[in-house]
Amino acid sequence: MTGTGGEDAILVLNAGSSSIKCAVFGGDLTERLGGMADGIGGEGSLKVGDTRHKARFADHEEALAALLEGLGAQGLSVESFRAAGHRVVHGGTELTRPALVTDDVLAGIRRCVPLAPLHNPHNLAAIETLARLAPDLPQCASFDTGFHASNPEVARRYALPADIEARGIRRYGFHGLSYASLVRSLPEVTGQALPKRLLALHLGNGASICAIRDGQSVATTMGYSPLEGLTMGTRTGSIDGNAVLRLAGEDGIDATHRMLNKESGLWGLSGGISDMRALLEDGGDRARFAVEHFCYWAVRHSGSMIAAMEGLDAVAFTGGIGENAAHIRLRIAEGLGWLGLKLDPEANDKGHTKLHSEGSNVACWIIEAQEERRIAADALDLLGDG
Repeated sequence: MTGTGGEDAILVLNAGSSSIKCAVFGGDLTERLGGMADGIGGEGSLKVGDTRHKARFADHEEALAALLEGLGAQGLSVESFRAAGHRVVHGGTELTRPALVTDDVLAGIRRCVPLAPLHNPHNLAAIETLARLAPDLPQCASFDTGFHASNPEVARRYALPADIEARGIRRYGFHGLSYASLVRSLPEVTGQALPKRLLALHLGNGASICAIRDGQSVATTMGYSPLEGLTMGTRTGSIDGNAVLRLAGEDGIDATHRMLNKESGLWGLSGGISDMRALLEDGGDRARFAVEHFCYWAVRHSGSMIAAMEGLDAVAFTGGIGENAAHIRLRIAEGLGWLGLKLDPEANDKGHTKLHSEGSNVACWIIEAQEERRIAADALDLLGDG
C-alpha cells in the first residue's frame, strides 16, 4: 500500500516514565500527525496535532487512551491503523532485530528490565495497554540496542570473568534507531551510495558516536548503559570504576547514581547549565570549558571509532546539537582536520546538509534524526511492505 491516508497508517509510540509520545505515518513514511501525553501521575497535558489542553492521567493506560481519543478526533481511529510500532530501549542479546510482538517477545523485553529499569517497564506498559485497548491491532517493537548487535564480540565484552558477563554485564550501545535511520536516509539525502566507513555522531543531551562500516555498527561509545562514552548534558561519560566505587562508598549508591546521571556532564562542569545553546551564549569561563570538554572528548572518542573502521570516508552529524550547533560541528571537524576533513564555513554556519568543502578528503553531512520514521519503516517491513 502507498499514500498517507486510509488503512495504511502506522502508529508509533515512545513511552517514557511520565509521558507517551506518538506519531502517525502513512505507507510512504510521510508523517501525518504527532502528539504527546505528559505529566503521567499528576497534572499534565495532552497535545495532538495543533490542539493542546491540560489533563490529568493517573497512569499510562489513561494517557494512552486519551491519545487514541485525540487521534480519533482528528479522523485517525484505532481501526485506521495497520499496526503500532514501539521504541523499546533494551533488547539485550536476544532481541536484536525489529519484531512483531508475541508472548515470547514480551517475555524477552521483561527479561531485559534489569538492564534498563528506567525504560523497559514503560515500554512494556504501552504495549500491554494498547493490547487491552485495541486487541486486534498488530504491534511491532524496534530495539534501540539492536543496531549494535553487529559489533564484534571483542568490542562487546568487558574484560570480566565469564560468570559476571553471563549476568548481562557487557557493552550494548544505544541510539541504535537513530543510527539505523541515518544509514537508511543518508543515501536518499545525498543521492550517493552509503560511505564505506562512516563516523556518525548523535549529539544531543544524550550523546554517542558510532563507527559504521558497510552499513553496520562495528563500534560505539555507549556501553552497558547510556552513561559511558562522551560528555553529555547531565551524564559524566566514561569515568574510572574505582572513582565510582569511592564515591559510592563516601556518598552512598543512590547519591552517586544521581550525580553521575543527573548532575554531571555539561551541567556539572558549567555549574548548572546542560543546554548547549545556553552554554554557547553564556561566554563565562566555566561555560567555555564545558563546551571545550564536550568537543575534546567527541574528537578523542572519534579517533577510537575511526581505528575500529580502519579509516574514514565520511562524517555525519545528527541529534539536536549535531543538527543545530555550528560551533560544535566546526570544533569537532577541526579536531579531525588531520584526516583531510575541511568544512565549508558558510555551509556550516547556515546548517546546510552538505558541509564539506570541495577540497575535503572526507565528506561531511547533517542528517535529521528520524527515529520514529525508522520505527514505522520497521513495522512496514515486518508487515511485508518494506
